[in-house]
Parts: sequence; C-alpha cells; structure tokens
Amino acid sequence: MTLKTIATLGISALALTVAAPALAQTAPKPAPAAATPAAQAVPLPTMSFGEWGYDPADLDTSIDPGDDFFAYANNKWLQANPLPPEFSRFGAFNLLREKSTSDVKALVDELVAKDAATLTADERRIVESYNAYLDTAAIDAAGMAPAQPYLEKIRSADTLAKMATLWGEVGYPSPIGGGVSVDAKEPTRYSVYVGSGGLGLPDRDYYLDETEKGKAIQAKYRDYLAFLLGKGGYADAAGMAAQVYQFEDSIARKVSWDRATRRNRDLTYNALTPAQLAALDPAFPVAALMEASGFGETDRFVVGDLPPTPERAAELKLDAATLAKIGGGTPAMMKLVASTPIEVLQAWMVKSFLSSNAAVLPSDIDAAQFAFYGNTLNGTPEQRPRWKRSIDETEGLLGELVGASYVTRYFPPANKAAMVDLVENLRKSLGVSIQENDWMSAATKKEAMAKLAAFDPKIGYRDELETYPGLAITAGQPLANRMAAGKWQYQDMLSKLGGPIDRTEWGMLPQTVNAYYNSTKNEIVFPAGILQQPFFGLTADPAVNYGGIGAVIGHEMGHGFDDQGSKSDGTGMLRNWWTDGDRAAFDKLGNALVEQYNAFCPLGETQPCVNGRLTLGENIGDLGGLSIAYRAYKMSLNGKEAPVIDGLTGDQRFFLGWAQVWRSQQRDEAALQRLRTDPHSPEEFRVNGVVRNFDEWYKAFNVTADDELYLAPEQRIRIW
Repeated sequence: MTLKTIATLGISALALTVAAPALAQTAPKPAPAAATPAAQAVPLPTMSFGEWGYDPADLDTSIDPGDDFFAYANNKWLQANPLPPEFSRFGAFNLLREKSTSDVKALVDELVAKDAATLTADERRIVESYNAYLDTAAIDAAGMAPAQPYLEKIRSADTLAKMATLWGEVGYPSPIGGGVSVDAKEPTRYSVYVGSGGLGLPDRDYYLDETEKGKAIQAKYRDYLAFLLGKGGYADAAGMAAQVYQFEDSIARKVSWDRATRRNRDLTYNALTPAQLAALDPAFPVAALMEASGFGETDRFVVGDLPPTPERAAELKLDAATLAKIGGGTPAMMKLVASTPIEVLQAWMVKSFLSSNAAVLPSDIDAAQFAFYGNTLNGTPEQRPRWKRSIDETEGLLGELVGASYVTRYFPPANKAAMVDLVENLRKSLGVSIQENDWMSAATKKEAMAKLAAFDPKIGYRDELETYPGLAITAGQPLANRMAAGKWQYQDMLSKLGGPIDRTEWGMLPQTVNAYYNSTKNEIVFPAGILQQPFFGLTADPAVNYGGIGAVIGHEMGHGFDDQGSKSDGTGMLRNWWTDGDRAAFDKLGNALVEQYNAFCPLGETQPCVNGRLTLGENIGDLGGLSIAYRAYKMSLNGKEAPVIDGLTGDQRFFLGWAQVWRSQQRDEAALQRLRTDPHSPEEFRVNGVVRNFDEWYKAFNVTADDELYLAPEQRIRIW
C-alpha cells in the first residue's frame, strides 16, 4: 500500500515474473529480474540499434505502416527472436532487465570470489544473501524445518483476537492490513492506509469466470491449494483446500472491487478516526490488529475500499453501473472473517505463507508454485534459472546496497547530465502544450503551470542510498533472511509516522528498468537502469532519443495530468483545482480515448478485450508523452530541418524510436491475465493506439483513409 500513488511506465511484476498472491504484510518479494551468461543458458535475443539508434534492417517493408505500425517497426525482429522458454513475455524492457541482472551478477561474482576474510560487513551480507538462496541442496536438506515455527504460530492462533494479533506481525499473511504512505489530502504528513486483499488468484474475475477455461484454472488452483496444505500437515488436504477456496471465492464475490473502479482516487480516499475504523464492524478486533501492526497511536486511517454512502455516491456522480462494480470492501471483509471458522483462516494463512515463500522452501513447493503461477496462468514453459532468481532475491533484500556498486560501474555521469537537459526540455514543451490547448480556461492553466513548475525530477539514483543498518543476514538461512528483511523494511516504514516527509526516498532501485510518477510528492523518477538503449543512447540520433526516453519522460509528466494524477495539485494534495467546465472537457476527451481502446481485442472477440477504463491513465500518459516529446524534439531543432538518415526523415525516426521501445511479444495465457489485471495496454496498442491520433504520423508515413489504422481528423484525440 505504501506505493499506491505511483504510476509506472509499464513493466509490472505480473508481466515479468511469476505472480504470487497479493497479501498484506508478507515478507518482501524479489523484484523482477533477468540476464544470462552464455555459458549457463541458451543465448537470449539481442537488439541491434544500428548507427543512429534504430537498425533500418528491422523495418518490415512488406507491411504498410498505416495498417500496423507496430509490426512495420518490430515484426522482423519478433519473427527472428521467438519467446525464450523462461519468459511469458519478452521485449525491449526485458532485454535491458537481462542486462541489468548480468551487470549485477558480475558485481556479486567478484564478491563471491574474494577471500571471505577480506569482505566488508556489507559485502558479506550480499554474498550470504545470494548464496543462501542459490543453495537448493541445503534448502531441500532442511525440508520444512525452517517453516515450522511460523506454521506452529499460525496454528496456535485459535481465536479471532489471537488471529488478528498475528496478522499484525510482519511475515504473516493477512486478509486485512495497512501501510504507511504520504497522505493524499495532507501531503505534509504520513498516514496509515488500510485495505483488504486475500485472493490467491490474480483478480476477482478469475473466481467469477464461468467459461470452460476459467473453470479449468479454478480446478488447478484448488489442486495447488491441496498440495500446499498437504505440505503444511493437513490430513484431509483436499477437503480443507475446498474450504479455503470457498473463503477466497466469498472475498471475490462479496469484498473485492472491480479493478478499474479502484483507480478512482476520490472514491478510495476515506479518512477515518480509530473509533470510526473500529465501528465498521464492532465484532472484529480492529484494535488488536492495529496495535500489533504498530499503528496503535495513529489518529488517521485512510480506507481504500470503503463503499460510498448514497450521499457520497451522489457527490462523486457515480452511476448505477459503477456502483455495481464496488464490492463490500474492508467492512465486508471484517464480517466475512468473523463468520469464517478459525481452522479455515488458519489453513488460508498456512497455504499463503508456503506459497509466498515457495522459492526458499523445498524444491517441490517451488516447482508447484511455478507450475501454477508460471505455467498455468502465464504459459511459461520453464522456471527461470536459479542464479537469476538469486540475484532477484538479493536485490529484494539489499537492493540499494547492491545499487551503490551498480551506479558506480555502469551509470556514467554524462548520462545523468544529458537526462537533466532532456527533462527540462520536456518541461518546457509541456508548458507550451498547456498554454496553447484550446479546451482549458486561463484559471485552470495557471494551476497546471504551477504544478508543472513544481515537478521534482529524480534521475539515476538517490544521493544517499540505503545501507540497511541493523539488518542481519544469516548464512544458509534464506527464509530467515526474508523475514529479517521484511521486519527491517516494515520498521523503516513505521518510523515515518509522525515525522517529516522524506523527499529523498525512491520507490525503485537504481538498477530497475522502469520509471514512475508519484502524485503525492509530484515527482518523476527515472532509475539508471532504463537510461540505456533503446530508450537512450548518448550518441544516438536525437529523433530516436526523443521518441524513446523523451516520450518516457513525457509519459511520466503526463501522469501528473492524467485522469487520476490530475486530481492532485502541485503540492501533491488531492483536491479539485479544475473548473467544472475544464474537467468536463477533459473527461470528454478521456471517454473518447476509452472507446478507442475498448475496441482492441488481441485475443479475439470471444476473449476479454482491452479495458479502456482500466488503462485510461496509462493511455493518456502514452498519448500525452509522445505529444510532449514530439514538440520538444521540434523545439530542439531551432527551426532547422532534421537531416535525412538512411532515407528516413527526422519525424519517421522519431516515431520508429517510440515503436522500438515497445518491441515485445507474449504468450496468450499471459496476455489474458494482463487484459484482466494490468493498467497498461498491450504493447502493440501502446504503439498503434497512440500514433493513429497524430497528424504528424499520417504525414510522415503517407497514411491514408485506405489504411487500417486511419482515423478521420475529427476522431483523433490530442489532450496535451
């Protein structure tokens, strides 16, 4: 919950790695990763960037760019590079993440090769974390013994009060939990955000799916639950699995909200006093849970899934269709938990604990977890090599400690300097876009310009990287290391309550290949890992750089002015700074964009299509980002014509730079899951769905009404 206000560029853990159940207050899960020394695996795909940032040999001239621009720019590469068996999806982002993991592996290998007596304390923690996870023989030899103390503690919680107290302890799965984050309506303080979870399948729609495929997934999930409960010591594992599944099914039907509806930041900000939180269900031991969680002295709880009263619904202008998608939320979860037998809650905790920690438990549990989440849900044929996952684990536990060495070796100061200039160029471009748009009044433009001026850009890495003082890593104890790291991170989070806002904090590691916008701090963040080709090359053609990293910068700036980010002002405060007329005009443009994306059905009309409402924020980010980047590119030319290179104009190279960064393909199973859960559109539509709204793209590639992507001028949408 602590990063609930962050909007990322587009790489989600769901798409890159095995998706584990979303649980409150569990041990930290490793960040997604990749990479592969040639001696250890089949070589993964590579990309050529030619002499100026895009290799013209990749152009598929058999495809009309106006029919499918994504395929025109990427199809030849995709055909020559089939999906590696360890991936459900592979493309430009993965390519860089593979490089990042290989780079980190080189640093770790150097430490592993050193004489142990010469290691510093920090180096020893990195080595012991990496080796403990890597040693599967030792993990198998230990069997279930490392997990038993936790399982016994779960079984000893034989009343609801004891159960609620255990839910407040770090590392124990909880259907209700909380975290500390900047208060969206008072961004000078931290508050506790509270909400419910509890599902083992990726989304409530998986439980509601009555199709043959949906029922098959449900059956395999029940089998997985039975396996876990058998490992947890249940004699009638299948019988208990059925009850656990029924508990989760009730959560899906009675508690969980529709994912698109949960994006509404006005609807999900509900500040309650401790007394009001307890009054949601007097039978539920709220005080015990909050006290054990470390929130006993807290004066404000922000509940993210509190159903609106009729008066609140009228104030927010929620229609009947939207209200029908709102589940009972935290109050309903409290009632459901209170009416569920303790032995079922215990079993739910046991299976959740084993599943979320499968990687550091005996290999049959790890294999079963991958078989369901990796293979069944994502279609991935093979588990990722253990060494890669060990790098992930080390980054998950000591990421900034590793990141300090990473930026020293792999992030040249010149890259940061160039990015600083690019960010300022994009800021100027967005300022012109705001001033020149014809649908916003002068009063709202003034507020928008103030917000733009207040943007806080962060590039590469934070100045004082975390050193995790007091976090002890134990050789040969990977589960204990997870728990120790989880407790350290949780205590670090708790320490923020009552203190000043930490504006130096980052939500991503330096080596992460991604970027984000954080609305409550009004910051745009670009880790070092993404500042490489195809996004950015120090000697690449400016057109490609602006189409790549320039559009990424614009995308993150655009999140400050998307359908939800635009609800915060320049200080980060969630408030309405728009005139009613301007908001109506903005919403009209957004609704038109929703309809465009709703029409994209990559798996066919009988399967879920793109959810234009769920993906609206990211689609506005893409559309606005590319528009801002294009204007900045033109401004950078100072009125001169861009040179023609390899027969391609500057505008053509700009749009190819955009298409290249979304070069990607995925398995159908992963595509289905992403259509249901991911707020980002599939990559082909992040290209085709955007460029068809640009007059400049039509001119650059001679797109006419005969082409499949053609939109009549009056149907083209430009917001920023």
